[in-house]
Amino acid sequence: MTLFHFFNCAILTFGPHAVYYSATPLSEYDTLGTSIKAALVYLGTALVKLVCLATFLKVSENDSFDPYQELLKALIGFIDVAGLYFALTQLTHRNISQNHKYQAVGLGWAFADSVLHRLAPLWVGARGLEFTWDFILQGLEANANLVFSISLAALGSLMWLRKNKPKTLIPIIYACAGIVATMPSITSYLRKGLGWHFPKVVGFELFTSLVMAFISWQLFSACQRPSS
Repeated sequence: MTLFHFFNCAILTFGPHAVYYSATPLSEYDTLGTSIKAALVYLGTALVKLVCLATFLKVSENDSFDPYQELLKALIGFIDVAGLYFALTQLTHRNISQNHKYQAVGLGWAFADSVLHRLAPLWVGARGLEFTWDFILQGLEANANLVFSISLAALGSLMWLRKNKPKTLIPIIYACAGIVATMPSITSYLRKGLGWHFPKVVGFELFTSLVMAFISWQLFSACQRPSS
């Protein structure tokens, strides 16, 4: 029963990444190499973030919300944006369209994040004797993170690769990218500052990820229309 619970949680956590790759044109255009490169860039970015967090943040004795510490975390979190910039603009990709490139990069980025942050807790915790909803909620959170990662990659693609975008949309693109990039700090404030429980935070992440995905899709579609 414990292994069954582990496999269920693992499929919920990592299965949507495989489904997204297979169900979209990414598999037809063989963009797996792009996703693997993006995953490696994420691992390098995560290492840089870990060094910065260990250097500049002090260990808190309690789990209370510290505005200064959270602001510093948010600034360090923008290293992810730099990593995405490198993955989108500096890596060599196959001859694929901009539309497929940002999806492949976002997919690899999200998968590497899930493996790094959720595989070990699943293996240790979901195999326990007592059933808990926390690991199912972690799987749902990984799905929200997948949507966030692809949305941020889409917005980054518009910022750095799309030259002829409408000037009126530029502030909206940057504002949405800033919201997605600071989402970890926002959820941290909800948990520590407002005292939200984990299920409520996950529900907020799922809802916000769908909203940001819709906005990113609308912005991407608007920037692809020929200018009149």
